Amino acid sequence: MLAGDLAKPWIGKKDKAATISYFLTYSMLLLGIGLSFLHCYLAWRRVPLLGKLCLVMEDDFNGDELDSSIWMREADMGGFGNGEFEMTTTSSNNSFVRNGELYILPTVTSDVIGREAIFNGHTFNLTGCTNTNLTACGAVSNATTGAVINPVMSARISTKGKRSIQYGRVELWPAIWMLPENNTYGPWPLSGEIDIMEARGNGPAYSQQGINYVRGSLNWGPLTWLNAVSKTFGWWTMRRSTYADSFHTYALEWTQDFLRVYVDNRLQHMLNLRFNVPFFQRGDFPSSVSNASQEIIVPNPWSGRGNRHPLISVCAASVRPHKQFYLILDVAVGGTNGWFPDGAGNKPWLNGALDAMELFAKAQDTWYKTWPESQDDRAMRIDYVKMWEQC
Repeated sequence: MLAGDLAKPWIGKKDKAATISYFLTYSMLLLGIGLSFLHCYLAWRRVPLLGKLCLVMEDDFNGDELDSSIWMREADMGGFGNGEFEMTTTSSNNSFVRNGELYILPTVTSDVIGREAIFNGHTFNLTGCTNTNLTACGAVSNATTGAVINPVMSARISTKGKRSIQYGRVELWPAIWMLPENNTYGPWPLSGEIDIMEARGNGPAYSQQGINYVRGSLNWGPLTWLNAVSKTFGWWTMRRSTYADSFHTYALEWTQDFLRVYVDNRLQHMLNLRFNVPFFQRGDFPSSVSNASQEIIVPNPWSGRGNRHPLISVCAASVRPHKQFYLILDVAVGGTNGWFPDGAGNKPWLNGALDAMELFAKAQDTWYKTWPESQDDRAMRIDYVKMWEQC
């Protein structure tokens, strides 16, 4: 037990340095909080907004069939410029509505015509072919020449000629991409392509971004084989799950000043592009290129058209920008355009091989066993689609 008075130095003369330190600490803390709020506010103010929007299309897929006033099924065996291995059909086996959702379901062609017919002695004509090039409407398998019938059937549906927008918003669970109604500046990619969401179906271990990544991009270029997409693309990723585990909202927001593509919310944007420089300048294209046979001067198909081309055109009768883009939903399989790089994922074909689709077809026993048996798990399922246009 202590006896006597205890010393209490803190009630005596205050330490001036300690007082200053106290006030400095809390002043800096309050200043930091204030600056953080100011930064968030200014960032919020800088986010470009769309202005007034009018609903162009809404489909919740609550009926029994696909609404033909909104959608068309594209039937094609030509590979869509990517060397894809599927054929797209008008069959309800590959695209249908069930329980308020749109299903786009890939199936194997051998279930319809048999495995041997894929490789030899069979003539296949695609019912309801929508391609004006008849070579994309049928195939004859021949083991001698290596000609095969597309080993996968899938679906590609679009709003072409039915619903399209220029400047506005598209929101889907999930989305794919958009093309112009008219190729004003020439064939792809001169007139542009907006990819709202692309994803590979490979697992998360795939070295070139599997199903745990989604990607948005803008395809454009001055020549059919000169695409500057590498300057206008981005992605978002999930670290502990995949985008196949649940529904996600994919959105495009587009005005005369910017184009933004995101998943679930604006903070998770895959592409946030300001139209602040002309596209030809943005591409930093060389003055000439070689196509292996001759030197070609690189043209500027958007010369004198401002910063927003190739995504708009100007009507002859007015200066009002007018270029409509329609929506496409599809599930593609394979391809030779480099989307699946050589040497990644043990894929059974090389992108430069003339027999790439044959090599893929011969490996069906390997890749087909990785497909889920359940249609719910194998299909791309879309819960709703909405399109608005500025008005």
